[in-house]
Amino acid sequence: MRLITIDPRALKPNPDPTRRTAAAPQADALLLATIKAVGIVQPPIISPQQDGGNGYYIQYGHRRVSQAIAAELAEIEVLVADPETDKDALRAIIENVAREGMNPVDLWRSIERLVGLGWTEESIAIALAQSVRQVRKLRLLANVLPAMLDQMARGDMPSEQQLRIIAAATDEEQGEVWKKHKPKKGQPTVSWNEVARALTRTRMYARDASFDDDLAKAYGIVWQEDLFAPANEDSRYSTDVEAFLGAQHEWMANHLPKRGAIIEVNEWGQPKLPPKAERVYGKPGKSDHVGMYLDRSGKVETVAYRVPKPDKKTKGAPAGGDDAAAVAKPRPDVTRKGHGMIGDIRTDALHEALGRAPIEEDTLLALLVLAFAGQNVSIASGASDNPYGHARVERHVVRLISQEGKLDFDRETLHQVARSVLSDVLSCRENRSDSGVVARIAGEAIGADAFLPNMGTEEFLSCLSRSALEGACAGTSILPRPRAKDTRAELVKHFADGQFVHPSALFAPPLETVTAWVGHFSGDTHPDEELDAPSEESDEQAEDTEAEDDTPAGFAEAAE
Repeated sequence: MRLITIDPRALKPNPDPTRRTAAAPQADALLLATIKAVGIVQPPIISPQQDGGNGYYIQYGHRRVSQAIAAELAEIEVLVADPETDKDALRAIIENVAREGMNPVDLWRSIERLVGLGWTEESIAIALAQSVRQVRKLRLLANVLPAMLDQMARGDMPSEQQLRIIAAATDEEQGEVWKKHKPKKGQPTVSWNEVARALTRTRMYARDASFDDDLAKAYGIVWQEDLFAPANEDSRYSTDVEAFLGAQHEWMANHLPKRGAIIEVNEWGQPKLPPKAERVYGKPGKSDHVGMYLDRSGKVETVAYRVPKPDKKTKGAPAGGDDAAAVAKPRPDVTRKGHGMIGDIRTDALHEALGRAPIEEDTLLALLVLAFAGQNVSIASGASDNPYGHARVERHVVRLISQEGKLDFDRETLHQVARSVLSDVLSCRENRSDSGVVARIAGEAIGADAFLPNMGTEEFLSCLSRSALEGACAGTSILPRPRAKDTRAELVKHFADGQFVHPSALFAPPLETVTAWVGHFSGDTHPDEELDAPSEESDEQAEDTEAEDDTPAGFAEAAE
């Protein structure tokens, strides 16, 4: 190794740099200030080109070289080293970690490079003053989707728990979840919590297993090591829930005590005792029974209970108490997980059929009406006087279902049901049931303007400003009065037997409102963003006070 002086601009960057994520701007600013004040204290290390050129590559010290150029230094001192692949790789890691903390993704890439050169995890841990466990944690990034790694390299790192869940998933699972949760345009970060939640798989831990290794092998259970768990506990786990529970059930069946039985649990994970049985919280007696069950974590638990003795006077009562013990129910034909898989399969098939299968027009309309009665649909209805009510669409849809449980209807009934459902769903009320612009578009489409009532009443006209009242006189024989109150009274008389509809009450929405709504849900903006409602005139602008209504035009209030 020798010391030379060279123009920093003549140095070429390393084609395989250790640090790929830029350091913090504050760190670069501090380094630049130091170089301007005292120069470069520790010379960067370079190596000659290996492809026959006369130049030099920067082995480590890229930030020092770049900041020397920024400080406009004509020459700097550098150390020229002979290339030693394995040692250079380790030196590069140590140099970068010492100067500025490395991004975990860059540190993982450097560790993988050392592993490829024959370094063991233990030797890497000693060289970096890290624990072997920490090195293994970083190596879990090898199981992360490359697109996620690129996002993490930008400084957007998930928590340790979230990273563990992500790394445990397959590439296919990660790819599907990433398509849905990758950052949209203009979003610098990812909701790693949502990513981890979508990839969460139920884990059954070996510490909760009562069966031995032989039974685990018989059920094909392969334990995996959770490297993120505390070091002083058994962190082995399996995601094969069915095999784990099956082995636990077999162990319970083989280890039932006298007067013992396998019992089920309720939806809250509590044991379901036989009818009239009483749980024993103290020490069980000789005639008491013991029930074995699995809690929500799959762990075997026991509960003691007492079955009352049968009444001797009752005919047909069993002679012994042993027959009163709970009888283990057989496992269902399809487990809860199986029903979940069936639900996913059915949904995919339903969506494919809706997209490709031929559907008659009447059937399509019936299906659309039927969808509103789904238990995953909640409609804030404006069809009742209760502003907090919900639509009960089911009471209409049942008219389309036959006694055989199938869609069966005539066209007239279908149209009646469709009208009733639309009446429950569409609303223009100014409360939580407001359907927004779609209700106004629907009203214009069916000519609902013709059904608007006479609005030339004292109650509505009192909501209009003076200019709006004078505009309502257009097309009539009424001339605006000096006082808004008098103008309103004349309008009420004029429209007592007529029809007045204020232009703002017509259903047709402004073109710009419809255009904005269509553009919002056509992919121009993020679908989760809220579309701003059209600005409404404030109460102060829309209403005249009694003093303003009663004051003659052009006169002060005292001149009335």
